[in-house]
Order: sequence, then structure tokens, then C-alpha cells
Amino acid sequence: MDILTAIEQWIDEVNHKYKYKRVCCTQFAAQFAGFYPTEFLENAFYVVIDEIPKPDFAALRAMGLGDFIDMKVSGISYKNTYYLLPTSVDNLRVHFHELVHVLQWQNLGALAFIERYMNEIKHFGYHNAPLEIMAYSLDTHFINSGKEINLPEYVLDAL
Repeated sequence: MDILTAIEQWIDEVNHKYKYKRVCCTQFAAQFAGFYPTEFLENAFYVVIDEIPKPDFAALRAMGLGDFIDMKVSGISYKNTYYLLPTSVDNLRVHFHELVHVLQWQNLGALAFIERYMNEIKHFGYHNAPLEIMAYSLDTHFINSGKEINLPEYVLDAL
């Protein structure tokens, strides 16, 4: 099994394991109106968890991704579900950011997202990875009361 397939399988197992703890993102419909359509939010979920799950595979460390695996983060997205630490559950900016990643997953597909994300982290580092720059620039726009953007269209065009 190649590494991309192994990671996707691991993600599917994590999402299945925590499916019972998922919270639907429609609760953000009012706050995110004009950015995320309700139809999108109906199929996006989050899980509050004490430790952010990451695939700690030896092959990923051998590829130079150990710093990312060990990096402390407040959230991470896997397909249509993102995981948050309890300290971030009330932080709209973190939810907004992770939902950008959900759109990226949705538009690229799982294997293409995983491959692109790994390559970007490896070549540019986390803070300069284009997928992260997109999410951070959009969450900054939102938090600074920027004008509404149809994010499903924007993300699709930007990818």
C-alpha cells in the first residue's frame, strides 16, 4: 500500500472512530452567512478532542515531515470533519479556517489533497504552504469584517 492510501485509510478510521462525537457546522450558519452556504455546513462537522490526531508514520518522518507531525496545532481537518482542542471550540476564527480546509478537501479529493498538502509542507514549511496561506488569509479577512465571499466558488477558483 502506498503512503497516500495508507494515510487516507488512517483518516477514514479516525473519522469513523469519532463519528459519534461529531457536531454539525450548521450551528455557524448565521455567523458565516455570505461565506459558507448552509448546504455546505450541513455536510461539515467538528469533533472536540483532547489531542489532535495526526498520522505518525515512520515513512512521513523519513520524508521530512516530522516537524509537522510534532507541531502543536489547535485544529486539523480530515475530509469533511475537523478536530479541535477544547480551548478552540469557541474560537470562530479557527472554525472558519478549518472549514476552508474542508472545502479544499472537497474540491481536490482525498488523495490529491493529501499529496499536495504533504508536498507543500515539505517544500515551503507549514506557514508558507499555499493551502495554509489561503486558509489564514481567508480567516483574517473574516475576522476583520471583510466583505462576504462565496467561499465554495472562491476556493474552487483559487485551487
